[in-house]
Amino acid sequence: MFQQSSGDSNESLVENMCNSNLITHPLVESAFKVDRSQYAPREPYKDSPQLLSHQATISAPHMHAKAVNSLLPFLLPKDEIVGVKGRPRRVLDIGSGSGFLVHVFAELVGETGVVVGVDHIEELRNLGETNMRKSDEGIELLNSGRVHFRLGDGRKGWSGQSSTDADKEDGWDAIHVGAGAIRLHDELVRQLRSPGRLFIPVAEEESWFSDQYIWTVDKDEKGNVTKTKHYSAKYVWLMGAPEGPLGASVEDSSERL
Repeated sequence: MFQQSSGDSNESLVENMCNSNLITHPLVESAFKVDRSQYAPREPYKDSPQLLSHQATISAPHMHAKAVNSLLPFLLPKDEIVGVKGRPRRVLDIGSGSGFLVHVFAELVGETGVVVGVDHIEELRNLGETNMRKSDEGIELLNSGRVHFRLGDGRKGWSGQSSTDADKEDGWDAIHVGAGAIRLHDELVRQLRSPGRLFIPVAEEESWFSDQYIWTVDKDEKGNVTKTKHYSAKYVWLMGAPEGPLGASVEDSSERL
């Protein structure tokens, strides 16, 4: 369906996504000028997922665009949206893999924002940072402290696991999960700021063979939580060492959507 968005260069890929209304905001268009060839090992401009290593993938461009569109109100600096300065944006990318979406998020949050990518496999955590260092812009983002890559269990989000300045503040304006979860984990919702939004693919049933659907979980200014089911999707499963995919037992405190 989305193969028509494929291009023979990053410029043509972005142009085709704009023409297909996958990208409609000029700031998103600008952010997607991050060259996928620095993050995808092969066919970077084809609108389909590409295999990395350890059974991980870099998602198709159209899925990245959908995720960014959904999270955009919680990515842009607040003065971009309402004309009132607010605290710097903080964004968490779980299953950061290639690092591409971390870079895109960093382009959107502004000079004061922080983006943290988390992966549970050290080689993938290192891959994201290595890929980002392929460009001068990526090097600057890393050296400035606006982007960090961490090793950890994404099912637990990222909170209190580091003493670095980027991780000292509490909560995230936006959390993106780039892998399918069998259930919604309470800790991810707890780590959302008020307001904040979580974008996550979740299994319809607690089974690795179940269909997945994209859900957004919103927390408003008063801390009220609203969950919305959107469209079907197919992601690799969210993993956690050492238990394996979604190793926590069904009896844990994580809740069904």
